[in-house]
Amino acid sequence: MTTSDATGTILAELPGTARIWIFGADRPLNESERRDMAAEMAAFVGTWTAHGARVRAGAGWIEDRFLIVAADETAVQASGCSIDALVRRIGELGQRIGCNLLDGTQVYYRDDSGRIVGCGRADFRALAAGGAIAADTPVFDLSLETLAEVRNGGVERPLSDSWHRRLVEGPPTRS
Repeated sequence: MTTSDATGTILAELPGTARIWIFGADRPLNESERRDMAAEMAAFVGTWTAHGARVRAGAGWIEDRFLIVAADETAVQASGCSIDALVRRIGELGQRIGCNLLDGTQVYYRDDSGRIVGCGRADFRALAAGGAIAADTPVFDLSLETLAEVRNGGVERPLSDSWHRRLVEGPPTRS
């Protein structure tokens, strides 16, 4: 898994305890789009504040498909308003390039050719029922909460080792 940093080295310098938000692009972005978004996000996190205090943060790309924003909350915690500002900015940037980065209902997985695919949960279930998705299919977990989880390889893992398996398993049975 590759991570490219939109803010120089700050993402690498943030502690593992840094809080994260991961946003999946509904389509692959081209080099120009990623570069533009990286510059815009670098500018945003460089001035990001919570209740007037500067949030130490960084942003980058995972697999050129997932935007990650991390905040070191040891000194300043991201507030509801500051998180709203982040989400609003990401929505604006996505809208400008014709890409949705805010659809939390998408499930991302790597197909047999190695391509990252996004689909709705019902489609994901149908693909699993049809055998196109199996226990060893790599899925992307955008619900991680800390930078350490990303650094430890938690973003991409087999379906069988992820919360995504609940999407394809039947309801629990009673004994």
